[in-house]
Amino acid sequence: MKNCLFGFLLISFSALAQIKGAVKDSIDGKPIPYVTISVENENFGTTSEENGTFKIHISDKSKKLVFSALGYERKTVSISEVSEVRLKPTALQLDEVVISRRLETRQKEIGEPENAILETFDKAPRIDIKFFPCEPSYKKTRYLKQVALVTDSKINSATFKIHFYCVGADGYPGEEMLEKDFIVAVDKGVSKTKFNVSKFNLIMPKAGLFVGFEKLMIEKNSVEKMVMNYNTNEALPVTTYYPFILYNHVKRDFQFAFIGGKWIRKSNSDQDNPAAKSGTYEPAITIILTN
Repeated sequence: MKNCLFGFLLISFSALAQIKGAVKDSIDGKPIPYVTISVENENFGTTSEENGTFKIHISDKSKKLVFSALGYERKTVSISEVSEVRLKPTALQLDEVVISRRLETRQKEIGEPENAILETFDKAPRIDIKFFPCEPSYKKTRYLKQVALVTDSKINSATFKIHFYCVGADGYPGEEMLEKDFIVAVDKGVSKTKFNVSKFNLIMPKAGLFVGFEKLMIEKNSVEKMVMNYNTNEALPVTTYYPFILYNHVKRDFQFAFIGGKWIRKSNSDQDNPAAKSGTYEPAITIILTN
């Protein structure tokens, strides 16, 4: 049964049409790298390359693509118009900067996972997040010093984005706390990697914050291998994108994820798997606070 289903998926994928395009700045015409490109209302998409180009396989040309990039207005475009997509830069309303002396004599790591298992997704560059509430005990360690993620990669220099979000009025992830993309990389193997974020001067908001992981579905992150379709006795290419992030099972009734160009709040009661209703999975992310 599994072979039949896998064969069907390979045949379906091979029948998809390849759509190509490029994403550029609407003002200076420069290419925009690592843009999140989602098929509207579907868990499927891709990422623009460093030179702004992209390609996506899709069968229904009546669908629309949603283009999202930090520092630019989100744009929804019909498939027939994606050969060159121009994104308009957003006008940044910067908060008043308060300079204070950072001592960094104290440190507190929060969010350490109890267990971590491998979860995979390769259909789209979705953003999975973990919520960190602000506790009274953090009063003397307000600044974000480091963020750590547990990843698994089969290649060196697997690149991805880390996002920081305030909590919106509706409880969903709100505004991004950074002005530019925070792009990092990890090497081959299973490891917990810490990234320094002191330079951003991020302070833990009173309402807490969300930290997100976004896989980039770009060529340098891909590994292609030939897989046999036993129905046709034909070998077809299957592409895997790295790194994978490990996830932790927690007792919570819902989870947030950025899918199809928007934030989705998925309730466990809606899932078909009874075991999944006892909790959900969140990325194995921790943050280190300092004073």
